[in-house]
Amino acid sequence: MLWQGVQTRIAGVRKGDDLYLIPEEGDPLPPAGITVHGAIEDERRTSLMRTHSGLHVLCGVVFRDYGCLVTGGNMEPGVARMDFNLPEVPPGFKEAVEDACNAEIVADRRIDVRSLPRAEAFQIPDIIRTATNLVPPEVEEVRIVDIVGLDTQADGGTHVASTRQIGRLRVAKVENKGKGFRRVRIRIED
Repeated sequence: MLWQGVQTRIAGVRKGDDLYLIPEEGDPLPPAGITVHGAIEDERRTSLMRTHSGLHVLCGVVFRDYGCLVTGGNMEPGVARMDFNLPEVPPGFKEAVEDACNAEIVADRRIDVRSLPRAEAFQIPDIIRTATNLVPPEVEEVRIVDIVGLDTQADGGTHVASTRQIGRLRVAKVENKGKGFRRVRIRIED
């Protein structure tokens, strides 16, 4: 955020009755009532876009090859995790998933974004890839992200234009998170 020639970096956002911006520790705070302007740090945003698109490739591969839905996830620039309802980890899972994801990345698949009326969006098979539908009932227009030929799902995040822009995806670790749940940790590399 910029104000009177000064920058305050935002470390996060907290939800309450309003959205509260959390400044980076030690950054100056603008005085009450002053006009501020938002600005996006392109390097961080691009890294998040690459990571988010990488998670969609991971989701598409695990759904296609193992039939598993997402039960949770989290991401930071260049690193992320996705949890799946995978009862058992088959032999060679980590390597097979990493190889399949990177094959999809190298395929340079286009990533299209569009919005559809809710009723039309929910007619698309498997449009929800999470174990729980996270699209609130009051949402009338559903944003669809389509990694053409791999993964089509409802999603509100930012993405790169094609899978090749993701870079290399490395499966760093597969963890057991309880009966029937597996966590896949990834890194996005150049």
